[in-house]
Amino acid sequence: MSKVANNPRDRLITFSNPRSPVAEAYRQLRTNIQFSSLDRPLKTLLVTSTSPEEGKSTILANLATTMAQTGKSVIVVDCDLRRPSLHQIFGVGNGTGLTSAMVSMDIFPFQDTGIGNLRLLPSGPLPPNPSELLGSQRMEEIIQELSEQADYVLFDSPPIIAVTDAAVLATKVDGVLLVISAGTTRREMAQQAKGLLDKVNAHLIGVVLNNVKYDVSLHHYYADGEKRPK
Repeated sequence: MSKVANNPRDRLITFSNPRSPVAEAYRQLRTNIQFSSLDRPLKTLLVTSTSPEEGKSTILANLATTMAQTGKSVIVVDCDLRRPSLHQIFGVGNGTGLTSAMVSMDIFPFQDTGIGNLRLLPSGPLPPNPSELLGSQRMEEIIQELSEQADYVLFDSPPIIAVTDAAVLATKVDGVLLVISAGTTRREMAQQAKGLLDKVNAHLIGVVLNNVKYDVSLHHYYADGEKRPK
C-alpha cells in the first residue's frame, strides 16, 4: 500500500478511486482477514501500529470501507483518545463520540460517513485518563453492544509502543492488526510491538506493511478495465 492524498477525506481511496491498485490492495487485505478467521469468528478488530505516522488510521478507514462495500454492516470506533483522526478522514464532527457513550447509557452518537453500511463512532471529547477508560468495565460493555449492532466493528488505537492503550484494548477484541511502515519502522520496534501484544495474549492476526511501492504495470491492468479479482 502507498501513501495517498494529503486532504484527509481523499485518504479514503477505496471510496474515491475504487479501481486503483491501492484500493485493490485493501480488498486483498479484507479477503486475507476474512480467511484468517474461518475457524475463529472475528467481529471485533483492533488496528494499531508501532509508532505515529505509520498510516494505521488511513488503513483502518479504507479496510472498513471495503468491508461495507460487500454489504456487511460496519462500525468504526476511534479509540485513539490522545490524537484522534478518523473524524477528519470521514469529514465529520467530533463533539460527541466514544467518551460521550462512556457516560450516557442510552444511545451511541454515530456519525454518518456518507458510505453505505458504514457508521463512525468518533472519539468525542478527549479525557485526562484514556488508559483507565479503555480498560474499564464500561468499555467492555460498549464493545459487546457494538458487536451486536454490526457484522464488523473496527477500533483505532494509539501506537502500542507509545502508550498502554492498545495493549489494554487488545485483550478485549477478537483480533489485532499491526501496521508497520516500509523503510521507516525499525526491525527492533516491530519486534517490540509484537512482544507487547504477545505479553497480553492478544490474537495478532497479521501485519500490514504500509507505503510499499507497487509495480506500475498493475496500474495499467486495472485502469484499462480488464478482469480483476473481486
